Amino acid sequence: MPRFVLLGVIVVAAVIIYAVIDCLMSRAHEVRSISKPFWIAVILLLPVLGAILWFLFGRPGHGPEPKPRAPRRPTAPDDDPEFLRNLEIRRRQQAKEAELKRREQEIADREKRSKQNDDEKPSSNG
Repeated sequence: MPRFVLLGVIVVAAVIIYAVIDCLMSRAHEVRSISKPFWIAVILLLPVLGAILWFLFGRPGHGPEPKPRAPRRPTAPDDDPEFLRNLEIRRRQQAKEAELKRREQEIADREKRSKQNDDEKPSSNG
């Protein structure tokens, strides 16, 4: 019987010591319910109950770290830099195509005029 009492005292002491060390090592802004100094006082003044309360209500949650929020996507197309960049590229391509068509038309008109001028000139072979 004394062995069980001794074992119980060791387990209780270990739990209390672990609770105090855990409370001391935790960050103050992560501690829940009451402030960190009050938790230490509760653990030391109410040894078993204080440690149990610390583990249930005061200990910081050790779940997965919250992921930083992804940057919000623009809600309107004209707020999206990628959309605006693609729009500018498309506009430049259309301007180049229009310029190319205009030059081709000028060349075709010149050839047509030069052909008409050649047809109008009398030939000297005759």
